[in-house]
Amino acid sequence: MSSENVKAKILLCEDDPNLGMVLKNYLEINDYEVVLERDGRLGLAAFQREKFDLCLLDVMMPNMDGFKLAEEIRDINPDVPLFFVTAKTMKDDVLQGYKLGANDYITKPFDSDVLLMKIKANLKRNEELNRENVNMVFELGRFHFNPKLRELTINGETSTLSPKENELLKLLAEYKNDLLQREIALKKIWGSDTYFNGRSMDVYIAKLRKLLKEDEHLRIVNIHGNGFMLEDKSLK
Repeated sequence: MSSENVKAKILLCEDDPNLGMVLKNYLEINDYEVVLERDGRLGLAAFQREKFDLCLLDVMMPNMDGFKLAEEIRDINPDVPLFFVTAKTMKDDVLQGYKLGANDYITKPFDSDVLLMKIKANLKRNEELNRENVNMVFELGRFHFNPKLRELTINGETSTLSPKENELLKLLAEYKNDLLQREIALKKIWGSDTYFNGRSMDVYIAKLRKLLKEDEHLRIVNIHGNGFMLEDKSLK
C-alpha cells in the first residue's frame, strides 16, 4: 500500500455462504476491500486477475481445497500473507498449512477481533518489507547486491529477489563473515521466532544458497543452534 488512503485488498475464500458474508462485512466495516469466492478454483481465478495484500483461505472447499489453492498462490506470489481458516484442529493439517508458507492458522469458531489484529500485524510487516530499503549496495564476492532494487547481479545476469529473500540477504550481508542469530532474523522479517517461522526461514535460506552458488567464494553456513553466517572467502 503506497498510501494510507488506499485500502488493503483481501481475498476471502469460504464455501459457507453465511460465514463468508459475515466475515466480508466485518472486514469491510474495518476498512478493508474484500473479494469473496466460494471455492478454491474461483479463488485462484480471482488471484490471477487481481492484486491482493492478504488471503484468507478456508481449508475444506469444493473443486480445490485451501492447501492446493495456497500452493498455486505461492507459485504466483511467494510473499503474500496467507491465513488458513478451518474447523479442523488436527496437528497434521496445521503442519501442512505452515509448510505451505501460512502466516497463521485460525480455527473456527474464532474471535473476530483477534483475527483483525493478526491481519493488521501481518499487513504492517509486509508493508515494511516492501518499503524501499536504505540506499545501500553490497559487493558479495563477484555479486553486486542492490537491496533498494531487490537485484542480485553476477556476470551481467540479474535476478530479482522477493521481498523476504531480499530482506534476509540484506541482513546476512550486514553480518557478513559474522553470526546472524536466528532470533534476530525471525523477529525482524517474520515478526516472531516460532518454530513454524523458523521452518519458513529455512526455505528462504535454501533459495538464497541456490542463487549464490554461482560464486564459489560465497556460502551460507549453518551455525548449529545459533543462526547463519554469510561466508565470503574472497576477502581472505
